[in-house]
Amino acid sequence: MSAPATASGAAPAELLRAQENAVVQMVTIGPVAEQLAARFADAGHRLYLVGGSVRDALLGRDVSDLDFTTDARPEEILRVLRGWSDAVWDTGIDFGTVGARVGDTTVEITTFRADAYDRVSRKPVVSFGESIEDDLVRRDFTVNAMAVELTGSQRRFVDPHGGLAALAAGVLDTPTAPEDSFADDPLRMLRAARFVSQLGLTPSERVVVAMTNMAGELSRITRERVQAELTKLILGKHPRRAIELMVDTGLCEQVLPEVPAMRLAIDEHMQHKDVYTHSLVVMEQAIDRETEGPDLVLRLAALLHDVGKPATRRKEPDGRVSFHHHEVVGAKMVRKRLRELKYPKAIVDDVSKLVFLHLRFHGYSGGEWTDSAVRRYVTDAGPLLDRLHKLVRSDCTTRNRRRAAALQRNYDSLEERIARLREKEALDAIRPDLNGNEIMEILGIPPGPLVGKAYKHMLALRMERGPLPREEAEAELRRWAAENGLA
Repeated sequence: MSAPATASGAAPAELLRAQENAVVQMVTIGPVAEQLAARFADAGHRLYLVGGSVRDALLGRDVSDLDFTTDARPEEILRVLRGWSDAVWDTGIDFGTVGARVGDTTVEITTFRADAYDRVSRKPVVSFGESIEDDLVRRDFTVNAMAVELTGSQRRFVDPHGGLAALAAGVLDTPTAPEDSFADDPLRMLRAARFVSQLGLTPSERVVVAMTNMAGELSRITRERVQAELTKLILGKHPRRAIELMVDTGLCEQVLPEVPAMRLAIDEHMQHKDVYTHSLVVMEQAIDRETEGPDLVLRLAALLHDVGKPATRRKEPDGRVSFHHHEVVGAKMVRKRLRELKYPKAIVDDVSKLVFLHLRFHGYSGGEWTDSAVRRYVTDAGPLLDRLHKLVRSDCTTRNRRRAAALQRNYDSLEERIARLREKEALDAIRPDLNGNEIMEILGIPPGPLVGKAYKHMLALRMERGPLPREEAEAELRRWAAENGLA
Protein backbone atom coordinates (compact mmCIF):
# COMPACT_ATOMS: atom_id res chain seq x y z
CA MET A 1 0.00 0.00 0.00
CA SER A 2 1.53 3.33 -1.03
CA ALA A 3 0.80 6.87 0.11
CA PRO A 4 1.59 10.29 -1.37
CA ALA A 5 3.30 13.09 0.54
CA THR A 6 0.91 15.62 2.05
CA ALA A 7 0.88 19.43 2.26
CA SER A 8 1.84 19.17 5.92
CA GLY A 9 5.16 17.69 4.87
CA ALA A 10 4.56 14.28 6.42
CA ALA A 11 6.94 11.72 4.98
CA PRO A 12 5.32 8.90 2.95
CA ALA A 13 6.58 6.33 5.47
CA GLU A 14 4.94 8.23 8.35
CA LEU A 15 1.69 8.55 6.46
CA LEU A 16 1.81 4.87 5.58
CA ARG A 17 2.24 4.02 9.26
CA ALA A 18 -0.70 6.25 10.15
CA GLN A 19 -2.86 4.48 7.57
CA GLU A 20 -1.80 1.08 8.85
CA ASN A 21 -2.63 2.11 12.40
CA ALA A 22 -6.07 3.23 11.26
CA VAL A 23 -6.64 -0.13 9.59
CA VAL A 24 -5.52 -2.03 12.69
CA GLN A 25 -8.00 -0.07 14.80
CA MET A 26 -10.77 -1.19 12.43
CA VAL A 27 -9.99 -4.84 13.14
CA THR A 28 -11.54 -5.60 16.50
CA ILE A 29 -9.45 -8.15 18.38
CA GLY A 30 -11.53 -10.06 20.91
CA PRO A 31 -10.34 -11.62 24.17
CA VAL A 32 -9.76 -15.04 22.60
CA ALA A 33 -7.36 -13.59 20.03
CA GLU A 34 -5.63 -11.53 22.73
CA GLN A 35 -5.12 -14.58 24.96
CA LEU A 36 -3.88 -16.69 22.06
CA ALA A 37 -1.44 -13.98 20.93
CA ALA A 38 -0.02 -13.75 24.45
CA ARG A 39 0.56 -17.50 24.59
CA PHE A 40 2.35 -17.54 21.23
CA ALA A 41 4.45 -14.52 22.21
CA ASP A 42 5.46 -16.20 25.48
CA ALA A 43 6.53 -19.24 23.45
CA GLY A 44 8.68 -17.04 21.20
CA HIS A 45 6.45 -17.27 18.10
CA ARG A 46 4.61 -14.83 15.91
CA LEU A 47 0.84 -14.99 15.39
CA TYR A 48 -1.20 -13.25 12.69
CA LEU A 49 -4.93 -12.87 12.21
CA VAL A 50 -5.26 -13.60 8.52
CA GLY A 51 -7.42 -13.99 5.44
CA GLY A 52 -11.19 -13.88 5.63
CA SER A 53 -11.11 -12.91 9.30
CA VAL A 54 -9.31 -9.65 8.46
CA ARG A 55 -11.41 -9.02 5.36
CA ASP A 56 -14.71 -9.50 7.19
CA ALA A 57 -13.58 -7.37 10.13
CA LEU A 58 -12.77 -4.53 7.72
CA LEU A 59 -16.20 -4.94 6.12
CA GLY A 60 -17.94 -4.86 9.49
CA ARG A 61 -19.21 -8.44 9.08
CA ASP A 62 -19.52 -10.86 11.98
CA VAL A 63 -16.31 -12.77 12.60
CA SER A 64 -17.21 -15.77 14.76
CA ASP A 65 -14.52 -18.18 13.52
CA LEU A 66 -10.96 -16.87 13.59
CA ASP A 67 -8.16 -17.86 11.21
CA PHE A 68 -4.54 -17.41 12.25
CA THR A 69 -1.16 -18.15 10.74
CA THR A 70 2.12 -18.52 12.59
CA ASP A 71 5.80 -19.36 12.22
CA ALA A 72 5.31 -22.16 14.78
CA ARG A 73 5.31 -25.69 13.41
CA PRO A 74 2.23 -27.87 14.03
CA GLU A 75 3.66 -29.74 17.01
CA GLU A 76 4.59 -26.40 18.61
CA ILE A 77 1.06 -25.11 18.01
CA LEU A 78 -0.29 -28.11 19.93
CA ARG A 79 2.04 -27.33 22.85
CA VAL A 80 0.89 -23.69 22.94
CA LEU A 81 -2.77 -24.73 22.99
CA ARG A 82 -2.34 -27.38 25.68
CA GLY A 83 -4.23 -26.41 28.84
CA TRP A 84 -5.90 -23.35 27.27
CA SER A 85 -8.63 -24.46 24.87
CA ASP A 86 -11.77 -26.47 25.59
CA ALA A 87 -11.10 -28.80 22.66
CA VAL A 88 -8.35 -29.34 20.11
CA TRP A 89 -8.45 -31.29 16.84
CA ASP A 90 -5.57 -32.12 14.54
CA THR A 91 -7.36 -33.60 11.53
CA GLY A 92 -5.58 -31.05 9.32
CA ILE A 93 -2.19 -31.33 10.97
CA ASP A 94 -0.62 -32.89 7.85
CA PHE A 95 -1.39 -29.58 6.14
CA GLY A 96 -0.09 -27.57 9.07
CA THR A 97 -3.51 -26.75 10.55
CA VAL A 98 -4.68 -27.22 14.13
CA GLY A 99 -8.19 -26.34 15.24
CA ALA A 100 -9.42 -25.41 18.69
CA ARG A 101 -12.53 -24.22 20.48
CA VAL A 102 -12.64 -21.75 23.37
CA GLY A 103 -16.15 -21.13 24.64
CA ASP A 104 -18.26 -20.26 21.61
CA THR A 105 -15.26 -19.30 19.46
CA THR A 106 -13.58 -21.63 16.98
CA VAL A 107 -10.04 -20.93 15.84
CA GLU A 108 -7.82 -22.45 13.18
CA ILE A 109 -4.08 -21.93 13.35
CA THR A 110 -1.92 -22.83 10.36
CA THR A 111 1.84 -22.78 10.00
CA PHE A 112 3.10 -20.43 7.26
CA ARG A 113 2.59 -22.28 3.98
CA ALA A 114 4.53 -22.11 0.73
CA ASP A 115 2.84 -24.98 -1.08
CA ALA A 116 3.33 -26.22 -4.61
CA TYR A 117 0.56 -27.98 -6.55
CA ASP A 118 0.82 -30.91 -8.95
CA ARG A 119 -1.90 -29.20 -11.10
CA VAL A 120 -3.59 -32.52 -11.76
CA SER A 121 -5.37 -33.48 -8.56
CA ARG A 122 -5.22 -29.98 -6.98
CA LYS A 123 -3.65 -31.59 -3.92
CA PRO A 124 -0.78 -29.47 -2.65
CA VAL A 125 2.68 -30.72 -1.87
CA VAL A 126 2.79 -29.26 1.61
CA SER A 127 5.71 -26.98 2.23
CA PHE A 128 6.04 -24.67 5.22
CA GLY A 129 7.05 -21.07 4.60
CA GLU A 130 9.46 -18.91 6.53
CA SER A 131 7.57 -15.60 6.54
CA ILE A 132 4.11 -14.08 6.44
CA GLU A 133 4.88 -12.90 2.92
CA ASP A 134 5.47 -16.52 1.83
CA ASP A 135 2.06 -17.39 3.22
CA LEU A 136 0.08 -14.47 1.79
CA VAL A 137 1.32 -14.83 -1.79
CA ARG A 138 -0.29 -18.31 -2.01
CA ARG A 139 -3.74 -17.04 -0.99
CA ASP A 140 -6.58 -17.11 -3.50
CA PHE A 141 -7.43 -13.38 -3.75
CA THR A 142 -5.81 -10.16 -2.63
CA VAL A 143 -8.75 -9.33 -0.34
CA ASN A 144 -7.88 -12.56 1.50
CA ALA A 145 -4.15 -11.88 1.49
CA MET A 146 -4.11 -9.39 4.37
CA ALA A 147 -2.95 -10.05 7.91
CA VAL A 148 -2.62 -8.31 11.27
CA GLU A 149 0.34 -9.30 13.45
CA LEU A 150 -0.74 -9.67 17.07
CA THR A 151 2.49 -10.65 18.82
CA GLY A 152 4.80 -7.70 18.17
CA SER A 153 5.23 -4.69 20.45
CA GLN A 154 2.53 -3.10 18.30
CA ARG A 155 -0.05 -4.61 16.03
CA ARG A 156 1.09 -4.47 12.41
CA PHE A 157 -1.04 -4.53 9.28
CA VAL A 158 0.50 -6.65 6.50
CA ASP A 159 -0.82 -6.11 2.97
CA PRO A 160 1.84 -6.82 0.34
CA HIS A 161 -0.64 -7.28 -2.52
CA GLY A 162 -2.93 -4.28 -2.11
CA GLY A 163 -5.87 -6.18 -0.66
CA LEU A 164 -7.17 -3.18 1.28
CA ALA A 165 -7.25 -0.98 -1.82
CA ALA A 166 -8.96 -3.77 -3.77
CA LEU A 167 -11.54 -4.20 -1.03
CA ALA A 168 -12.21 -0.47 -0.96
CA ALA A 169 -12.62 -0.45 -4.75
CA GLY A 170 -14.76 -3.60 -4.72
CA VAL A 171 -12.33 -5.44 -7.02
CA LEU A 172 -11.53 -9.14 -6.91
CA ASP A 173 -8.01 -9.96 -8.07
CA THR A 174 -5.31 -12.54 -7.37
CA PRO A 175 -1.93 -12.01 -5.67
CA THR A 176 -0.15 -13.76 -8.56
CA ALA A 177 -1.21 -14.20 -12.18
CA PRO A 178 -4.74 -15.64 -12.11
CA GLU A 179 -3.74 -18.35 -14.59
CA ASP A 180 -1.19 -19.64 -12.07
CA SER A 181 -3.59 -19.33 -9.15
CA PHE A 182 -6.41 -21.17 -10.94
CA ALA A 183 -4.06 -23.85 -12.29
CA ASP A 184 -3.03 -24.56 -8.71
CA ASP A 185 -6.64 -24.83 -7.57
CA PRO A 186 -9.43 -24.54 -10.17
CA LEU A 187 -12.03 -24.31 -7.41
CA ARG A 188 -10.83 -20.73 -6.95
CA MET A 189 -12.72 -19.79 -10.12
CA LEU A 190 -15.99 -20.87 -8.57
CA ARG A 191 -14.94 -19.20 -5.34
CA ALA A 192 -14.53 -15.97 -7.32
CA ALA A 193 -18.18 -16.19 -8.35
CA ARG A 194 -19.09 -16.92 -4.74
CA PHE A 195 -17.37 -13.73 -3.55
CA VAL A 196 -19.26 -11.79 -6.22
CA SER A 197 -22.47 -13.10 -4.65
CA GLN A 198 -21.50 -12.79 -1.00
CA LEU A 199 -19.48 -9.56 -1.03
CA GLY A 200 -20.64 -7.77 -4.18
CA LEU A 201 -17.09 -7.64 -5.57
CA THR A 202 -16.32 -7.25 -9.29
CA PRO A 203 -13.63 -9.51 -10.79
CA SER A 204 -10.76 -7.77 -12.53
CA GLU A 205 -10.53 -8.12 -16.29
CA ARG A 206 -7.60 -10.51 -16.05
CA VAL A 207 -9.51 -12.73 -13.62
CA VAL A 208 -12.48 -12.90 -16.00
CA VAL A 209 -10.20 -13.74 -18.93
CA ALA A 210 -8.51 -16.51 -16.96
CA MET A 211 -11.86 -17.93 -15.81
CA THR A 212 -13.07 -17.97 -19.42
CA ASN A 213 -9.96 -19.69 -20.73
CA MET A 214 -9.71 -22.20 -17.88
CA ALA A 215 -13.35 -23.03 -17.06
CA GLY A 216 -12.85 -26.64 -18.16
CA GLU A 217 -10.26 -27.13 -15.39
CA LEU A 218 -13.09 -27.20 -12.87
CA SER A 219 -13.72 -30.81 -13.92
CA ARG A 220 -10.71 -31.74 -11.76
CA ILE A 221 -12.63 -30.81 -8.62
CA THR A 222 -14.84 -33.26 -6.76
CA ARG A 223 -18.58 -32.70 -7.00
CA GLU A 224 -18.83 -32.32 -3.23
CA ARG A 225 -16.45 -29.34 -3.24
CA VAL A 226 -18.21 -27.78 -6.21
CA GLN A 227 -21.59 -28.18 -4.52
CA ALA A 228 -20.35 -26.55 -1.32
CA GLU A 229 -19.20 -23.44 -3.22
CA LEU A 230 -22.37 -23.35 -5.33
CA THR A 231 -24.53 -23.47 -2.22
CA LYS A 232 -22.70 -20.54 -0.64
CA LEU A 233 -23.03 -18.65 -3.93
CA ILE A 234 -26.79 -19.26 -4.19
CA LEU A 235 -27.28 -18.16 -0.59
CA GLY A 236 -25.33 -14.91 -1.04
CA LYS A 237 -26.71 -11.40 -1.38
CA HIS A 238 -26.14 -11.14 -5.14
CA PRO A 239 -26.62 -14.61 -6.65
CA ARG A 240 -27.83 -13.24 -9.99
CA ARG A 241 -24.54 -11.41 -10.57
CA ALA A 242 -22.63 -14.57 -9.73
CA ILE A 243 -24.73 -16.78 -12.01
CA GLU A 244 -24.28 -14.28 -14.86
CA LEU A 245 -20.50 -14.36 -14.32
CA MET A 246 -20.54 -18.16 -14.39
CA VAL A 247 -22.58 -18.22 -17.60
CA ASP A 248 -20.48 -15.53 -19.32
CA THR A 249 -17.19 -17.28 -18.53
CA GLY A 250 -18.40 -20.80 -19.36
CA LEU A 251 -18.02 -21.91 -15.74
CA CYS A 252 -21.72 -22.70 -15.51
CA GLU A 253 -21.34 -25.34 -18.22
CA GLN A 254 -19.25 -27.27 -15.71
CA VAL A 255 -21.70 -26.88 -12.82
CA LEU A 256 -25.28 -26.23 -14.01
CA PRO A 257 -25.22 -26.59 -17.81
CA GLU A 258 -29.03 -26.46 -17.87
CA VAL A 259 -28.91 -22.77 -16.94
CA PRO A 260 -26.98 -21.42 -19.96
CA ALA A 261 -29.01 -23.78 -22.16
CA MET A 262 -32.09 -21.68 -21.32
CA ARG A 263 -30.65 -18.84 -23.41
CA LEU A 264 -31.67 -20.84 -26.48
CA ALA A 265 -35.37 -20.78 -25.63
CA ILE A 266 -37.35 -17.60 -26.24
CA ASP A 267 -39.83 -16.70 -23.50
CA GLU A 268 -43.29 -17.56 -24.79
CA HIS A 269 -44.74 -14.31 -23.42
CA MET A 270 -42.06 -12.30 -25.28
CA GLN A 271 -41.39 -10.34 -22.09
CA HIS A 272 -37.71 -11.30 -21.92
CA LYS A 273 -35.15 -12.05 -24.58
CA ASP A 274 -34.93 -15.65 -23.30
CA VAL A 275 -36.02 -18.06 -20.59
CA TYR A 276 -32.63 -17.63 -18.90
CA THR A 277 -33.26 -13.94 -18.22
CA HIS A 278 -36.78 -14.72 -17.05
CA SER A 279 -35.42 -17.32 -14.60
CA LEU A 280 -32.94 -14.85 -13.11
CA VAL A 281 -35.76 -12.36 -12.55
CA VAL A 282 -37.91 -15.07 -10.92
CA MET A 283 -35.03 -15.94 -8.58
CA GLU A 284 -34.64 -12.28 -7.57
CA GLN A 285 -38.38 -11.94 -6.97
CA ALA A 286 -38.40 -15.13 -4.90
CA ILE A 287 -35.55 -13.75 -2.79
CA ASP A 288 -37.61 -10.62 -2.16
CA ARG A 289 -40.35 -12.88 -0.75
CA GLU A 290 -38.11 -14.70 1.74
CA THR A 291 -39.21 -14.16 5.32
CA GLU A 292 -36.81 -16.26 7.37
CA GLY A 293 -33.43 -15.67 5.77
CA PRO A 294 -31.88 -17.16 2.63
CA ASP A 295 -33.77 -20.26 1.45
CA LEU A 296 -31.63 -22.62 -0.65
CA VAL A 297 -34.57 -24.77 -1.80
CA LEU A 298 -36.65 -21.79 -2.91
CA ARG A 299 -33.73 -20.12 -4.71
CA LEU A 300 -32.71 -23.27 -6.56
CA ALA A 301 -36.31 -23.97 -7.56
CA ALA A 302 -36.73 -20.41 -8.83
CA LEU A 303 -33.52 -20.55 -10.86
CA LEU A 304 -34.26 -24.00 -12.30
CA HIS A 305 -38.06 -24.00 -12.61
CA ASP A 306 -37.98 -23.65 -16.42
CA VAL A 307 -34.97 -25.81 -17.31
CA GLY A 308 -37.31 -28.18 -19.15
CA LYS A 309 -38.31 -25.55 -21.70
CA PRO A 310 -35.48 -25.97 -24.24
CA ALA A 311 -36.26 -29.69 -24.53
CA THR A 312 -40.01 -29.12 -24.95
CA ARG A 313 -40.00 -26.01 -27.14
CA ARG A 314 -42.46 -26.25 -30.03
CA LYS A 315 -43.70 -23.74 -32.57
CA GLU A 316 -47.49 -23.96 -32.93
CA PRO A 317 -49.34 -23.52 -36.25
CA ASP A 318 -50.53 -20.07 -35.18
CA GLY A 319 -46.92 -18.94 -34.65
CA ARG A 320 -46.96 -19.13 -30.86
CA VAL A 321 -44.23 -20.94 -28.94
CA SER A 322 -45.28 -23.64 -26.47
CA PHE A 323 -43.45 -25.71 -23.88
CA HIS A 324 -45.97 -28.44 -23.07
CA HIS A 325 -45.12 -30.56 -20.01
CA HIS A 326 -41.88 -28.69 -19.42
CA GLU A 327 -42.52 -28.92 -15.67
CA VAL A 328 -42.45 -32.73 -15.88
CA VAL A 329 -39.28 -32.80 -17.98
CA GLY A 330 -37.72 -30.06 -15.85
CA ALA A 331 -38.35 -31.88 -12.57
CA LYS A 332 -36.52 -34.95 -13.93
CA MET A 333 -33.62 -32.81 -15.15
CA VAL A 334 -33.34 -31.02 -11.81
CA ARG A 335 -33.39 -34.29 -9.89
CA LYS A 336 -30.59 -35.70 -12.07
CA ARG A 337 -28.42 -32.57 -11.83
CA LEU A 338 -28.75 -32.09 -8.07
CA ARG A 339 -27.98 -35.74 -7.47
CA GLU A 340 -24.89 -35.41 -9.65
CA LEU A 341 -23.83 -32.46 -7.49
CA LYS A 342 -24.25 -34.65 -4.38
CA TYR A 343 -26.99 -32.59 -2.77
CA PRO A 344 -28.79 -34.29 0.14
CA LYS A 345 -31.86 -36.30 -0.84
CA ALA A 346 -34.22 -33.94 1.01
CA ILE A 347 -33.03 -30.96 -1.06
CA VAL A 348 -33.19 -32.94 -4.31
CA ASP A 349 -36.75 -34.05 -3.52
CA ASP A 350 -37.98 -30.61 -2.47
CA VAL A 351 -36.50 -28.65 -5.38
CA SER A 352 -37.66 -31.13 -8.03
CA LYS A 353 -41.13 -31.24 -6.49
CA LEU A 354 -41.46 -27.45 -6.60
CA VAL A 355 -40.37 -27.48 -10.24
CA PHE A 356 -42.98 -30.17 -10.97
CA LEU A 357 -45.76 -28.23 -9.22
CA HIS A 358 -44.96 -24.68 -10.32
CA LEU A 359 -47.47 -24.69 -13.20
CA ARG A 360 -50.35 -26.31 -11.31
CA PHE A 361 -51.82 -22.96 -10.25
CA HIS A 362 -52.34 -21.84 -13.84
CA GLY A 363 -55.26 -24.24 -14.10
CA TYR A 364 -57.03 -22.24 -11.40
CA SER A 365 -58.12 -19.66 -13.99
CA GLY A 366 -60.45 -17.27 -12.19
CA GLY A 367 -61.32 -19.47 -9.25
CA GLU A 368 -62.98 -22.30 -11.17
CA TRP A 369 -61.38 -25.06 -9.11
CA THR A 370 -63.59 -27.30 -7.01
CA ASP A 371 -62.85 -27.78 -3.33
CA SER A 372 -61.46 -31.15 -4.32
CA ALA A 373 -58.89 -29.52 -6.62
CA VAL A 374 -57.88 -27.11 -3.87
CA ARG A 375 -57.43 -30.01 -1.45
CA ARG A 376 -55.23 -31.81 -3.96
CA TYR A 377 -53.11 -28.70 -4.50
CA VAL A 378 -52.47 -28.41 -0.76
CA THR A 379 -51.91 -32.12 -0.25
CA ASP A 380 -49.55 -32.47 -3.22
CA ALA A 381 -47.49 -29.51 -2.01
CA GLY A 382 -47.47 -30.74 1.59
CA PRO A 383 -44.87 -28.90 3.69
CA LEU A 384 -43.68 -27.08 0.55
CA LEU A 385 -46.92 -25.12 0.22
CA ASP A 386 -45.51 -21.83 1.52
CA ARG A 387 -42.52 -22.10 -0.83
CA LEU A 388 -44.86 -22.99 -3.70
CA HIS A 389 -46.89 -19.83 -2.98
CA LYS A 390 -43.70 -17.76 -3.20
CA LEU A 391 -42.44 -19.49 -6.33
CA VAL A 392 -45.71 -19.16 -8.22
CA ARG A 393 -46.10 -15.48 -7.35
CA SER A 394 -42.47 -14.85 -8.33
CA ASP A 395 -42.99 -16.58 -11.68
CA CYS A 396 -45.06 -13.60 -12.84
CA THR A 397 -42.60 -11.35 -14.70
CA THR A 398 -44.89 -9.82 -17.29
CA ARG A 399 -44.60 -6.08 -17.94
CA ASN A 400 -48.36 -5.98 -18.62
CA ARG A 401 -49.60 -4.47 -15.37
CA ARG A 402 -53.19 -5.53 -15.95
CA ARG A 403 -52.21 -9.14 -16.55
CA ALA A 404 -49.82 -9.15 -13.58
CA ALA A 405 -52.52 -7.74 -11.29
CA ALA A 406 -55.00 -10.37 -12.51
CA LEU A 407 -52.56 -13.19 -11.77
CA GLN A 408 -51.90 -11.91 -8.27
CA ARG A 409 -55.66 -11.53 -7.64
CA ASN A 410 -56.21 -15.11 -8.76
CA TYR A 411 -53.55 -16.33 -6.38
CA ASP A 412 -55.01 -14.21 -3.59
CA SER A 413 -58.29 -15.96 -4.30
CA LEU A 414 -56.66 -19.39 -4.12
CA GLU A 415 -54.96 -18.62 -0.81
CA GLU A 416 -58.29 -17.40 0.59
CA ARG A 417 -59.93 -20.65 -0.55
CA ILE A 418 -57.18 -22.63 1.19
CA ALA A 419 -57.64 -20.60 4.37
CA ARG A 420 -61.41 -21.18 4.40
CA LEU A 421 -61.00 -24.93 3.90
CA ARG A 422 -58.40 -25.00 6.67
CA GLU A 423 -60.97 -23.55 9.05
CA LYS A 424 -63.43 -26.33 8.22
CA GLU A 425 -61.06 -29.26 7.71
CA ALA A 426 -57.68 -30.52 8.83
CA LEU A 427 -56.42 -29.58 5.40
CA ASP A 428 -52.71 -30.00 6.05
CA ALA A 429 -53.12 -33.55 7.32
CA ILE A 430 -55.82 -35.01 5.11
CA ARG A 431 -56.46 -38.66 5.85
CA PRO A 432 -59.24 -41.01 4.75
CA ASP A 433 -62.28 -41.13 7.00
CA LEU A 434 -61.39 -44.78 7.72
CA ASN A 435 -57.88 -45.95 8.60
CA GLY A 436 -56.30 -49.26 7.66
CA ASN A 437 -57.39 -51.12 10.78
CA GLU A 438 -60.97 -49.96 10.36
CA ILE A 439 -60.96 -51.02 6.69
CA MET A 440 -59.77 -54.52 7.63
CA GLU A 441 -62.39 -54.81 10.38
CA ILE A 442 -65.31 -53.64 8.22
CA LEU A 443 -64.38 -55.79 5.22
CA GLY A 444 -63.07 -58.74 7.21
CA ILE A 445 -59.83 -58.94 5.28
CA PRO A 446 -56.23 -59.48 6.48
CA PRO A 447 -53.31 -57.06 5.98
CA GLY A 448 -52.12 -56.94 2.38
CA PRO A 449 -52.25 -55.07 -0.94
CA LEU A 450 -56.05 -55.08 -0.92
CA VAL A 451 -56.09 -52.90 2.18
CA GLY A 452 -53.84 -50.41 0.43
CA LYS A 453 -56.19 -50.24 -2.57
CA ALA A 454 -59.16 -49.64 -0.32
CA TYR A 455 -57.23 -46.97 1.57
CA LYS A 456 -56.36 -45.14 -1.67
CA HIS A 457 -60.02 -45.22 -2.70
CA MET A 458 -61.12 -43.72 0.59
CA LEU A 459 -58.42 -41.06 0.35
CA ALA A 460 -59.57 -40.08 -3.15
CA LEU A 461 -63.13 -39.90 -1.83
CA ARG A 462 -61.99 -37.67 1.04
CA MET A 463 -60.28 -35.37 -1.47
CA GLU A 464 -63.34 -35.21 -3.67
CA ARG A 465 -66.09 -34.76 -1.10
CA GLY A 466 -64.39 -33.61 2.09
CA PRO A 467 -65.04 -35.22 5.50
CA LEU A 468 -67.82 -37.82 5.51
CA PRO A 469 -70.00 -38.99 8.42
CA ARG A 470 -68.96 -42.41 9.73
CA GLU A 471 -72.01 -44.23 8.37
CA GLU A 472 -71.60 -42.71 4.92
CA ALA A 473 -67.87 -43.55 4.84
CA GLU A 474 -68.60 -47.19 5.74
CA ALA A 475 -71.32 -47.38 3.08
CA GLU A 476 -68.92 -46.04 0.45
CA LEU A 477 -66.28 -48.56 1.48
CA ARG A 478 -68.76 -51.45 1.16
CA ARG A 479 -69.93 -50.13 -2.22
CA TRP A 480 -66.29 -50.08 -3.42
CA ALA A 481 -65.78 -53.63 -2.04
CA ALA A 482 -68.85 -54.90 -3.89
CA GLU A 483 -67.69 -53.33 -7.14
CA ASN A 484 -64.35 -55.08 -6.71
CA GLY A 485 -65.82 -58.51 -5.96
CA LEU A 486 -65.42 -58.39 -2.18
CA ALA A 487 -69.11 -58.62 -1.15
